[in-house]
Amino acid sequence: MAVQNDRTVANRLFFRLFQASNILQKQTASAVGLTTVQWAVLGALSRKGYEEGIAFNDLTEYLIVSRQSLDGVLKRLEREGHVRRIPHPDDGRARLIQLTPQGREFWESLQPRIQDFYAQGLKGLGFDETVSLLHYLNKLQKDLEEITPQETASVEKEG
Repeated sequence: MAVQNDRTVANRLFFRLFQASNILQKQTASAVGLTTVQWAVLGALSRKGYEEGIAFNDLTEYLIVSRQSLDGVLKRLEREGHVRRIPHPDDGRARLIQLTPQGREFWESLQPRIQDFYAQGLKGLGFDETVSLLHYLNKLQKDLEEITPQETASVEKEG
């Protein structure tokens, strides 16, 4: 019975993560006017030390998104004048992704809405609970990254 309860709890946890992710995507679009990936890109590029840009591949790894997904988001942000691709100083074939002055201004203009979004989204959690949640999500992310695919036959035998 304990194994079944563990499976039920795990199933509920992963389903809640799925739901929370979908709610996050829906709410960011309405509350901030960005998709979650656009928000993440602008936030990543606005970090201190990245004023000169970041390599495309490094950005995909940092955000944990596919090249195709990132490329589509970057094209839209480029059309809007928020980011640009510039030649990499060490590799003429590669490009750096850089926040434009207009993009930085846009990002700064969003900060009050973003802070309000955070406040509303975390209103049911105290500071210590928020830190604990972050800690456990970091642990979960690490474990998820370490999952090794199993052969289909072994999964079918277990299920």
